[in-house]
Amino acid sequence: MPDIVHVKYQQTGKSKSTNELGMREMQQKAFEARTAQYLLIKAPPASGKSRALMFIGLDKLINQGIKKVIVAVPERSIGSSFAKTDLKKYGFFADWEPNPRYNLCTPGVEKSKVTAFLNFLESDEKILICTHATLRFAFDAIDEKQLNDCLLAIDEFHHVSVDGDNKLGIVLSSIMDKSTAHVVAMTGSFFRGDSVPILLPEDEEKFIKVKYDYYQQLNGYNYLKSLGIGYHFYQGKYTSAIHEILDENKKTIIHIPSVNSGESEKDKYEEVNRILDGLGELDYQDPDTGVLYVKSKTTGKILKIADLVHDNQKDRDKIQDYLRKVSSVDDIDIIIALGMAKEGFDWPYCEHALTVGYRGSLTEIIQIIGRATRDSENKTHSQFTNLIAQPDAENDEVKLSVNNMLKAITASLLMEQVLAPNFKFKPKFPNDEDDDSEEDDNTIKINGFKLPSSQRAKDIIESDINDLKAKIMQDDTMLKAMPGNVDPEVINKVLIPKIIKETYPDLTDEEVEAVRQHVVVDSVIKNGTIEEVGDKRFIRMADSFVNIDDINIDLIDTINPFQKAFEILSKSVTASVFKAIQETIDATRITMTDEEAIILWPKIKNWIAKTGEQPRIQSFDPQERRLAEAIIFLKEQKRKAQANE
Repeated sequence: MPDIVHVKYQQTGKSKSTNELGMREMQQKAFEARTAQYLLIKAPPASGKSRALMFIGLDKLINQGIKKVIVAVPERSIGSSFAKTDLKKYGFFADWEPNPRYNLCTPGVEKSKVTAFLNFLESDEKILICTHATLRFAFDAIDEKQLNDCLLAIDEFHHVSVDGDNKLGIVLSSIMDKSTAHVVAMTGSFFRGDSVPILLPEDEEKFIKVKYDYYQQLNGYNYLKSLGIGYHFYQGKYTSAIHEILDENKKTIIHIPSVNSGESEKDKYEEVNRILDGLGELDYQDPDTGVLYVKSKTTGKILKIADLVHDNQKDRDKIQDYLRKVSSVDDIDIIIALGMAKEGFDWPYCEHALTVGYRGSLTEIIQIIGRATRDSENKTHSQFTNLIAQPDAENDEVKLSVNNMLKAITASLLMEQVLAPNFKFKPKFPNDEDDDSEEDDNTIKINGFKLPSSQRAKDIIESDINDLKAKIMQDDTMLKAMPGNVDPEVINKVLIPKIIKETYPDLTDEEVEAVRQHVVVDSVIKNGTIEEVGDKRFIRMADSFVNIDDINIDLIDTINPFQKAFEILSKSVTASVFKAIQETIDATRITMTDEEAIILWPKIKNWIAKTGEQPRIQSFDPQERRLAEAIIFLKEQKRKAQANE
């Protein structure tokens, strides 16, 4: 099927060019905030977060009185991103030179990582690199004050959580509360994909945030010109369907599903074997590197394949070591992985990230797509494809499958907005001058639009808008409402503000409304298409084609910003499956509320005036059925009120 999302970039080279200190664009932004005690860097994969930390860490050691730098990464393989790095030759005032003894992610260092951690604190060494797990275990053996005047850098910060079972979250909160330690947190997304926040609001407010978005990164590349996001629905076993979309001529990472997912065939080794058998015949496995050499059944060429699914640690270390040293486009063709090769894994030549099964976390999707969005001269286009099980209309699991499909597609629609250029929205007033000389093409004025009045609301809009959209789009109530069976105004004016209030309970009603308007406007505008006709700009939103100068908030509130998800499904599955999807959604639809009924009442009157009859509960049109349900609801409310009288 064609891509759901296809974004083109200008290849300006800006995000890869360096200044006189050897810093790329994102690293410059981060370095400007280097004196902050608590710093959160939100930037996409390949933007240079690791080196940004080196610049900041060295400045804190040399110029800010910090005594030690501790870098914590989620798994050992990512530790190589923080190995010895020459920075002075590019203009910086110092090199990053950790003692190999205290890179606890390197095979062969001291067996007891906790002992090594404790020894480091007592030593004169300045830099330690360890895993999140080592940090957690070492924390049990130290007093927080031993981290006074230390910098703690946490890579892939989305692994932290305030959940009582998340030890890393407890460690961080305790360190912030009971020591003078500085913290630098780095992540591609601040959204975990579940309902548990990463930080408590009072802790999050302490962080200075540096944000660098996907569009800035990809638009500033030299080679990569476009990125596509698509879906392929299958029935039966995924190992029988995967070869329909697996192109052996593209450098590909395949992420097979978790054994706990519905797509898993419950034997990960056999799944790898079936993928290999579909590609061709195993010629041999290199005993030194672990690379599998497979003769293609279609072209006869030898494919070099890395298996990261196998659990044997010795074999895993071999192939990981080989992948770390990849320096040519011909060194590897396909990587098959389960939980690895997502975060911090660097294979610039990768063109296609092929993922089997629904991924509920926006962060995980961002990390996977990031494997294919490195800039490299071997590619002008990168592709993310999600292979998803199509619901079986006869299967009892259809409800779960429908929910997974909707969540997967809405996550991609959100990625479309993450990958697109950002717009600035301003209120439009009747007496506005026609002179827009101070405005750029990305500024849109909207009648009735509210700017945030507080710094708190401004910060949410500036830093958290995509993460908030992710929470909204994957909320269970929203999933039932998105496909068109709930009026757009109800979605925009009732459901979305309810989720905002739950996410940010400290906001006033006025602040909630400002954030709500920004979420809805940003979503609708980015899901539309802007076209220029003469000297005027028009935007196509849903079925409307509107002069941008005439946009008002009331018009935008009548548009379902997420309906595209259901339109994608309707064009991509068979009629019987689509019917099962509709019936499943109907069976779990949201209950009527007073707020929704109030919004629908004028629409009911308008319907009766237009058609001469009441909306029918048996209608095939989901919105007509919803209007009929509203009549029933209002009658019942009236009956209850009379009974009480």
